Amino acid sequence: MGADIKKLRTRMKSVQSTLHLTKAMGLVASSKIRRATEGMLRGREYIQAVREAISALSGCRTCEKSPYMVRREGGETRLIVIAGDRGLAGGYNANVFRLVKDYPEATILPIGKRACDRFGGKLQSAEGFRYEDAQNMAETLCRDFAEGTFDRLGIVSTTYHSMMSRETEVTWILPLTKGNSTDAGGMIFEPDELSVLEIAMPVYVAGMIFAAAKESFACEVAARRVAMDSAGKNAQQMLDDLGLAYNRARQGAITQEITEIVAGSGQ
Repeated sequence: MGADIKKLRTRMKSVQSTLHLTKAMGLVASSKIRRATEGMLRGREYIQAVREAISALSGCRTCEKSPYMVRREGGETRLIVIAGDRGLAGGYNANVFRLVKDYPEATILPIGKRACDRFGGKLQSAEGFRYEDAQNMAETLCRDFAEGTFDRLGIVSTTYHSMMSRETEVTWILPLTKGNSTDAGGMIFEPDELSVLEIAMPVYVAGMIFAAAKESFACEVAARRVAMDSAGKNAQQMLDDLGLAYNRARQGAITQEITEIVAGSGQ
């Protein structure tokens, strides 16, 4: 009986330690949610404006000559994969890596410590990812695509719908899809549409990468908050059950001792 009580006490201490950890990580995630959401919304607003301009340009007939409009088959696919910097975020990282498996021949450009650990390459934090980092990446990618080094560029990231709903998906950036010429809405491009498109493409690609990184980070923080809340509830339930079992074992040990004392005094 004493051994059972000792085991229960050890398990309770272990669960209490886990409960403290999940509460602490949940609080950290909560403190980051507002800033992460604000960054995500600013990124969405910025990329919406850039997309409108690129759509108007790609719909112009003169831009059909651009190398960014050329569709090639059978060449290299490059995927920018955005995962988290840490674990304990439910299925957030696992969903990203599961989707990447659908493109086994793709060259991976990772963002986020977990993605860098899995795919190698230069370590880039998802939380600390800067627009300058996106610019440097975009300039290299645009140059390589225009030279025909690879045929297709996509971003594997997570889209935020709500605290409880997130979706991992691939967004294809290059080559450009022909836009609607009516999207120009009276815009006048100087010196000409093709020249403006050539200059705007690195800005567009950098904006897409940066916005995806900000949105993915918001998803990571939300996923961790939900996961830690769930883990905390489970740990508390387990602690309650263990406490009940501990009290029963302790009462049983006391009853046994009293029985032994009474039996001994009657002899």
